[in-house]
Amino acid sequence: MEPNIEKPVIGITTGDLNGIGLELIIKTFSDNRMLDICTPVIFASNKVINYYRRIVEDHPFNFSSTKDLTKLNPKQVNIFNCWEEEVPLQPGVLTDAGGKYAVRSLMVAAQCLKDKQLDAIVTAPIHKGNTHLADFPYTGHTPFFKEKFGAKDALMLLFGSNLKVGLVTEHVPVSKIASLITKENLQSKITLLRECLSRDFGIDKPRIAVLGLNPHAGDEGQIGNEEQTIIKPLIDSIHNNGHLVFGPYGADAFFARQSYTQFDAVLAMYHDQGLIPLKTLANGEGVNYTAGLPVVRTSPDHGTAFDIAGKNIADPTSFREAVYQAIDILKQRANYDIYTANPLRRGRIEKEKQVEE
Repeated sequence: MEPNIEKPVIGITTGDLNGIGLELIIKTFSDNRMLDICTPVIFASNKVINYYRRIVEDHPFNFSSTKDLTKLNPKQVNIFNCWEEEVPLQPGVLTDAGGKYAVRSLMVAAQCLKDKQLDAIVTAPIHKGNTHLADFPYTGHTPFFKEKFGAKDALMLLFGSNLKVGLVTEHVPVSKIASLITKENLQSKITLLRECLSRDFGIDKPRIAVLGLNPHAGDEGQIGNEEQTIIKPLIDSIHNNGHLVFGPYGADAFFARQSYTQFDAVLAMYHDQGLIPLKTLANGEGVNYTAGLPVVRTSPDHGTAFDIAGKNIADPTSFREAVYQAIDILKQRANYDIYTANPLRRGRIEKEKQVEE
């Protein structure tokens, strides 16, 4: 199936059945205007959807049920039934069933994406506390999609407001971070970030800031030497090859002085270093994107939020934005591929622009 760029088919996974994922999905797609820009397919069951539809009854939600992705209703939300059995639901509680069926939803949707029955996928949050019980040996969605689609590497990239942050390391213990800051790992992540900014976000010559690992970026080797021995030499080499990559910067001063506004993206060494400022600045509108895949996958920038699940107070803003961004990235990729497919055509377009100017 060739991607339908004008109105793409977007697969939606449930996330943990006892988290806020299904509330967010229903709230997002209860707005019929969403059906003007995409055809959503939720991988769940009618019974689970009906359960949460009663909880968020102030958001009228209609759907069509299907087991055949070649027969979707473009004027309604489509539910692709991944299971028929009754599932015990306990909003706000971490249960084995919540993780088992979250993985079921994800596995079925990911395979449909791989089979080109979907144009993109938006994943609701899962919880690592129960997904491993369902034969899901991954620390999160990013490594799962990397393996599923045979990518050499993948980059967790979160963005919102005027900030994009990629991570060298993701969900790993702090005690192991330094061992993963290698020349090879850094080179791969910087390359993925640069290519993603060009193809997926339309930034021709992206400016990338790289943060240091240690406080004050090591203080000239006084507080760790990774900056001097690994990070800075690699940045210098990449910069000398004509790419706009700069650093390493001390993270605290970099964000406090709003230096990020001078760059198209920031590469952080570890999870909290980059995501605390990102989530603070994004103010509930952040999106998580897996860069480096041959497909498009986005998600909201938050977790399962068991503390508010089932109370009809979860804010769908980030989830809705994840849907918007999946659609935008699909369109941007298509435009990029057309623009770069024929060098002669590209040269003619640029020449015509110069004449007009």
